[in-house]
Amino acid sequence: MKTRVPQVRLIVLICLCSLFSFTAQSQSIAAANGKIELGLGFGPSFFLGDLGGNRGAGTTFIKDVNLPVTKLIKGLYVNFYPTEWLGFRVSANIGQLEGYDSLIKSTGKVEMDRRRRNLGFKSALAEAYVAAEIYPTVFLEQYDGLSHKLRPYGLAGVGIFHFNPKAQYYDPAGNMSWVELKPLHLEGQGFPEYPKRKDYSLTQKEIVMGGGFKYYLNESMYVGFEILHRKTFTDYIDDVSTDYIDPHYFDVHLSPELAQQARQLSYREQFYNPSVNRPYINEQRGNPNQNDAFFSGILRLGWRINGSNSPSGLAKRQLKCPVFY
Repeated sequence: MKTRVPQVRLIVLICLCSLFSFTAQSQSIAAANGKIELGLGFGPSFFLGDLGGNRGAGTTFIKDVNLPVTKLIKGLYVNFYPTEWLGFRVSANIGQLEGYDSLIKSTGKVEMDRRRRNLGFKSALAEAYVAAEIYPTVFLEQYDGLSHKLRPYGLAGVGIFHFNPKAQYYDPAGNMSWVELKPLHLEGQGFPEYPKRKDYSLTQKEIVMGGGFKYYLNESMYVGFEILHRKTFTDYIDDVSTDYIDPHYFDVHLSPELAQQARQLSYREQFYNPSVNRPYINEQRGNPNQNDAFFSGILRLGWRINGSNSPSGLAKRQLKCPVFY
């Protein structure tokens, strides 16, 4: 029997195209519809804790933000979008937190105790978190690509962060150095005389909450801005939480060098007003009823590296075999 070569070739081509289309469709149902974004972010960060603040009672709210100690936080993130309205983020950031009682603007009332305390700290910060993003306006869009679209979103997640508070210490010769505060046990953490005051860990958990928006410059690149608040489970980011202890116990439990540092850094009114020497043992040093917190404003820049609207996705669509009906 005589074989018709052109017809055979056509049948083979149709079969191959059908096979590849089926495979691509199966992948689309599974994971190919997912879009991956890579990006970076940077912006100001603010500490909210026992140190620093403004008039009135201290809070962990924006009222007590001290702009002079605004610090830069920066980091990287990866986002995965199983669908356009839902995303999952993994992010890592580094920065710094600071707070100083000397910045408190006083009216001579309730904030004077914090002003006289005259404590200060700085701490390097490293954090990593995972979070879910919700894009509610996607349901109102007519899907015709991403270019020039503005998308607001809300975000919530969990993470861990590492800190290490330090303060300025002046030795007998007047030389200043930054010393770590945790080894000084300034509030008796870990001392047998204060059994309820446990030593704290420098790595803690956090809850991340916030929101922002993204604006797509084209199908694969966007800029955005977000505000993220971190609720923490520690009151010792600034090494201040509860009451003053008797400095005698520094001599009992610490080396002479560390005891000398602890005596100076536990209470520093003498730097604020050298003529006054008030009794302060067992008086309030911090507020143990409010854990520390911090928040940041992040400018984001990102790239979508796969998906149907990315350059690679457009190229894949152009290379697909035609569909026969």
